[in-house]
Amino acid sequence: MKILAFETSCDETAAAVVADGRHVLSSVVRTQIDLHRLYGGVVPEIASRAHVESISQLAGEALAQAGCGLADLGAVGVTAWPGLIGALLVGVNFAKSLALSAGLPLVPVHHLRGHIAACRLADPALAHPFLCLVVSGGHTSLVWAQDPVTFRTVGRTRDDAAGECLDKVARLLGLPYPGGVALDRLAQRGDPAAFRFPDAEVRDAPLDFSFSGLKTAAINQLHQLEQRGQAVDPADFAASFVEAVAQALCRRLELAAAETGAPVLALCGGVAANTALRRHAQALADRLGLPLTVPPPALCGDNAAMIGAQAHAELLAGHTAGSDLNALATRSLDQG
Repeated sequence: MKILAFETSCDETAAAVVADGRHVLSSVVRTQIDLHRLYGGVVPEIASRAHVESISQLAGEALAQAGCGLADLGAVGVTAWPGLIGALLVGVNFAKSLALSAGLPLVPVHHLRGHIAACRLADPALAHPFLCLVVSGGHTSLVWAQDPVTFRTVGRTRDDAAGECLDKVARLLGLPYPGGVALDRLAQRGDPAAFRFPDAEVRDAPLDFSFSGLKTAAINQLHQLEQRGQAVDPADFAASFVEAVAQALCRRLELAAAETGAPVLALCGGVAANTALRRHAQALADRLGLPLTVPPPALCGDNAAMIGAQAHAELLAGHTAGSDLNALATRSLDQG
């Protein structure tokens, strides 16, 4: 079965055709980096307008690259939640119209479930259950994936997401947008032991994260060094901070693996492309003697292929929607 899927939850307009939930026949992504660089972050109104301008063309490109038409499709999938509400509405309304006109089932998909589905695209042999660390600009969670449509969040951030934390420090160092990518490149040239930062622990909740204190510690340390007139090597600072974030994430991943008895570990989301995090996660998996699945960088960031993969699982479970489908800015991963 072929599914045409759309992703417009933030600042990437994406369309893809996925067969049987495992095989990517096409995947096109139009980035908005140049539009938002001037502001140093995503401007919701600009993002929504750019989605409107791009989505119809990308749908055609995805179908053309897959060598199929609407008559060859079994369903239309779309990210319906969570995300920027205006951006989500563009994708949801386009998908609703397309599904209605083509007489196809409409499948709403949770954005984070889509990121987890990217692991199945990366490893078609990946079997449930597994423990997944989901890390992006807006989300940081430890998720027990019982089966393709049954999830339980076992740990989560209480405040800032890891990706937001990395972006903030990148801005402090004067790095260009998108900050997380630039910070990763810079960190690879620095000494990860040059600076010390606190752990992102939450008292009495060992599987949860709190990155606001880590971010504040970085801000204060930079300001204090500047006030004393001490030079800061940006590469060393970047490497040390990225190291602290990666270690904090993998400490909780190890604790969650022990608590759940996980047979397999997985890592996904935009921050899963970070070099240090991938290295630490692999080292942890090797030490525990567990397999680790991590999507390639192209499937870590927002894309529609992951939405198509999850849409297939949701469709098989009977999770479809009608023309009254509405987008939601927030929704629990466990709800679907």
